Amino acid sequence: MRREELVDLNAFLTVAEERSFTRAAGRLNTSQSALSHTVRRLETRLGVRLLNRTTRSVAPTEAGERLIGTLRPALDEIGAELSALGALREKPSGTIRITTGAHAAETILWPALKGMLPDYPDITVELFLDLGLTDIVTEQFDAGVRMGEQIAKDMIAVPIGPEMRLVVVGAPDYLARHRRPRTPQDLSEHRCINLRLPTRGGLYAWEFEKDGRALNVRVEGQLVFNDLAMILDAALAGFGLAFLMEDQVASHVGEGSLVQVLDDWCPPFPGYHLYYSSRRQPTPAFALLVERLRYRPSRQG
Repeated sequence: MRREELVDLNAFLTVAEERSFTRAAGRLNTSQSALSHTVRRLETRLGVRLLNRTTRSVAPTEAGERLIGTLRPALDEIGAELSALGALREKPSGTIRITTGAHAAETILWPALKGMLPDYPDITVELFLDLGLTDIVTEQFDAGVRMGEQIAKDMIAVPIGPEMRLVVVGAPDYLARHRRPRTPQDLSEHRCINLRLPTRGGLYAWEFEKDGRALNVRVEGQLVFNDLAMILDAALAGFGLAFLMEDQVASHVGEGSLVQVLDDWCPPFPGYHLYYSSRRQPTPAFALLVERLRYRPSRQG
């Protein structure tokens, strides 16, 4: 394949992804007219129309969709290989972008990075804190962090932390004024502090399990947050019961400013995993970070 054919195919794919010649031209640092000429040249060579154009939009034809399905994986693989080759230097280097929740960033990622980055000044790490289930391929992240049970099957998942538990806690003065719940159903009699999920804006249903019986409970109360630290503050201030990570509240439970309830309904579950596309060739810098983060129970348990 000649070089100009690769250029034409990349131009077509960029227009198809952006659904706009204007945006695609900006992305490719060329003019709109030159880009239009390139795509028409490709269509003429192939003898089929690849894009339907109107004054307001651009959309792939059936032939265009078929070509996209072939091109995207091939160009992604080429790009990954070029990145890997460019990273083959004596010392690992480059930028690593990771999407994660704040809890995983504070308890696992940041402690590991503090110990690693001083020895590797050519590595840059960007942590994007987000409670949502980000599509790392579409958003061009190198990796993401989620609970093990939330990871898609086509991803490579590496455990980076131990099993975890969510627990129900409340301030002593709150529990002194309200009967302690014995079962999850008793939560209907309590003020609870809700978590607003970024995905579709719904409220998180508290998840319980006992003797193989799973139970999801929708709780109610005066307060709703989309931040776990604020939920903890509200629980400490006596505004109701909260459902938080056990390690997040352990010190407060230890000193008596919070009390755990419904403990027998809160079993452990798979902890945090770093996940990345099975089709992406890891750079030396990324491979190094994965090994630093990999959880080894014999050492850390």
